This record gives sequence, C-alpha cells and structure tokens, in this order.
Amino acid sequence: MKALLTALKLEIHTGLHTLGSKLVILAPSLLVSLQLFLASLTAATAQVSGNLFTSADFETAVANNAWGYFVDALSTGLTLLGLILVAFAAYSFAFDRDTGVMRHLVIRRLPRPLLVLAKLLYFHLLAVIAIVLLLLVSYGLSSLFWEFGPVVEDGFELISEAEIRQEIALGLRLAVIPIPAAIALALLVSVLANTATQAVSTALGLTLALDIFKTSLGEAANYVYARYQPSLLDQSYLQDVSRLVRGYSDVLVDERLLQLNSWVPIPALLLFVILALVLVNLRRL
Repeated sequence: MKALLTALKLEIHTGLHTLGSKLVILAPSLLVSLQLFLASLTAATAQVSGNLFTSADFETAVANNAWGYFVDALSTGLTLLGLILVAFAAYSFAFDRDTGVMRHLVIRRLPRPLLVLAKLLYFHLLAVIAIVLLLLVSYGLSSLFWEFGPVVEDGFELISEAEIRQEIALGLRLAVIPIPAAIALALLVSVLANTATQAVSTALGLTLALDIFKTSLGEAANYVYARYQPSLLDQSYLQDVSRLVRGYSDVLVDERLLQLNSWVPIPALLLFVILALVLVNLRRL
C-alpha cells in the first residue's frame, strides 16, 4: 500500500505540472460554456424575430426551461471527457516507457503493476474533478441564461422539479458508470502499444469503432459498456433524460437496460485491469 501511495503521489506531482491533466479537467467545462452561450444567443434571436409563440405556449415554456439545456451540457461534456480521458490514459504509460521514466521507477523498486494501478487511480481522480467542475459550470450557466422549473402545459404540471432532479441524477450516474471501463481499456492499449502515438491512435480508434458499430450489434450491444456511455452517436440514458425533462411523453424507459447499464461496465473494467496488470510484466521497458 505504501508503494502504491508513493506511485500515486508521483502521478499527482507530475500532473500538476503538465498540460494534459489541466486539459482533462478544463476542456469539457469550456466546451459546454461555449455551447450554452451559443444556445442562449439562438433562443434570444428566435424570440426577438418572433419565431417562438406567446409566453403561455408550451413550446415557449420548454424553450425557456433551463433543465433541458443543463442535461444537454452534461451530455456534451461527458462525451468530450470520455474521449480526452481515453487519449490521455493511452498516452501516459506509453510515453513514460518511451522516455525511460518507467524504467527508472522500476529500478527504484516500484513494481510495474503498482505503477499501472497508480495511473488508473490518478485518471479516475481527474475524472471526478472534471465531472464536478462540469456540473457546477453547466448548472451555473443554465441558471444564468434560463430559469429552472417544472414542465407545465395549460396549467397542468407534466413533470415536477423533484422528478426532474431524480431523472437527471439517475441519468448522470448511469452515464458515469462506463467511464472507468473506457479508461482501463485505454491503459491496456498503452501497455501493449510500442509507442505513445500508436497507443493514442489505437485507443481512440477502438473507442470510436465501438461507438460506430454498436448500432449494428443488435441485442449484443446491450452487453458492451460503450452502449451506455455518452458519445458522438449517443444511446445513453442521459439522452432520454434530455427529452424527459422537456416534457416529451414518447420516451420509453426500459428497466432491463437500466439494470444492464449498472452492471455491464463492471466486468469489462475488471477484465481490462487484470489484463493490463498481467501483461505489463511481460513487456520490455
């Protein structure tokens, strides 16, 4: 345990002085800030030009409700965060091996598997910080540009704020669960790759391939962790939440998929981590 803490402290110390760690934390929040700002401009322009209905109209009420924009920002931020984490995780180990840093740490009696675990923990720490910042920025800007409230049509409350918060909390939790598996896959690729460039290109290629081909897998896609992660071709529950919080009633919630979302990423994570821990001892440093 002492050796693991030492390796983790080294990762944190290095991360404080590198651009990659700062990019992981800040990039998603910066992107959603731009997204929300542009959305507010578009909504304001539509109102001024008379493209919206009167203030009592349901579509106007939905357009002025901050919850939908908040969820959209979370979805965008988590999509970018997943890609950046994959690239950074793939680059980190391979780069340390290419530059001789890994060999130096092993000579100082830090076992290879502990170095892999330290990096895994560090990437998760970055992910937590980035998600917290994303939540604060998304909520703050959404409340600045629009108003949070229940979805109401003709005086009838379609969905209350308490229900909206509950759905968003569930959607966010289910969207975050696959991220550790994505990080572990990238770290496994980094262990196996010959160079840092090869590691990044392969990890991102696999991630995008899973995203593209998951729609072609049919029922089998339900057992792939990437099926539940916010992505460019988004099929995550957070995408459904975006419609739910806007009052749309055509969203079908499959309880079986929600359960699979909670459990499928776990064995994938364990498999990738175990393979990385075993194979790192077989690779030349």
